[in-house]
Amino acid sequence: MTVPDSSAFDPEGPADPAGPGDPAGPVDPAGPAGGTGPAGKDGRTGSGGPAAPGSGSPGSVPGGSGGPVRIEGPWTHRDVAANGARFHIAELGEGPLVLLLHGFPQFWWTWRHQLTALADAGFRAVAMDLRGVGGSDRTPRGYDPANLALDITGVVRSLGEPDAALVGHDMGGYLAWTAAVMRPKLVRRLVVSSMPHPRRWRSSMLSDFAQSRAGSYIWGFQRPWVPERQLVADDAALVGRLIHEWAGPRTPDFPDDATVDVYRRAMCIPSTAHCSIEPYRWMVRSLARPDGIQFNRRMKLPVRVPTLHLHGSLDPAIRTRSAAGSGEYVEAPYRWRLFDGLGHFPHEEDPAGFSAELISWLKDSEPDR
Repeated sequence: MTVPDSSAFDPEGPADPAGPGDPAGPVDPAGPAGGTGPAGKDGRTGSGGPAAPGSGSPGSVPGGSGGPVRIEGPWTHRDVAANGARFHIAELGEGPLVLLLHGFPQFWWTWRHQLTALADAGFRAVAMDLRGVGGSDRTPRGYDPANLALDITGVVRSLGEPDAALVGHDMGGYLAWTAAVMRPKLVRRLVVSSMPHPRRWRSSMLSDFAQSRAGSYIWGFQRPWVPERQLVADDAALVGRLIHEWAGPRTPDFPDDATVDVYRRAMCIPSTAHCSIEPYRWMVRSLARPDGIQFNRRMKLPVRVPTLHLHGSLDPAIRTRSAAGSGEYVEAPYRWRLFDGLGHFPHEEDPAGFSAELISWLKDSEPDR
């Protein structure tokens, strides 16, 4: 196994041991203390800070008193209990449930365009914050993919639905693949963006030097303490840098400074950086451990629900050839769609095109292979 340089996470200067929230410190099982730092347990702010942009009217302060997580819009915010934790969701519309799962370094707000598009198309669209991110609980453990997948299926049950179409991006896509294997009866359809099947991800990271180099940030996450401090240094400047570097060149309007500011503020909520990194630490550190080997074997079970796989042709974090072989793990109608000229965030780089592709496929009663 060749481990490439992880210089993307080398500090540009001394890490501030008293940085925002110091997420490298102990994690409160009940979440960050409310009202004492940049945000409370549910992401509500207790003091000022730069206004974050949202999908409200021009000039409005998204979130209002809701801070960097509960951003105002046509959706409704609430919390649901699942798998021993509390999860923040934003929901809009009525109809069959579509559960949207964000990736790194983002939170539910990454799906703001799809929430409205899906609701207008007759779906109940719900975007959740994964464990440890946004307005959801930050627990001291439980960041392995099997448990995180149970968070997702538990939210489906808590919403009172018999099943859901899962739409996952990046880490959310990794967990959507996992949930479709572990709890197939709760997954009606599967949509994955910018993430290969877990077994394909594993083999690409270990045997394909180009993919291993593209994922050098994951190797950098394996160090203790330092990555957390780097993520929140200078008001999470690294978050903005990663989003800019991973976006494709075809859409110069994304990311704009206002959008990046939303993600930077959310990362500065105490303990978020640490919890965001923990799933990636498990993915690497478990490679030779019994739990990781068992998970890899379990993922041999085929996905037996219709699957739509979306990817940007210029994604610098997950190479196209790494994702393209995932169809071999699907024993159901499987459709591969490559967005020309887009990078790692096709749902934000071309929200109209992405939403149109997604909704057309969800409404297709007989999705072809």
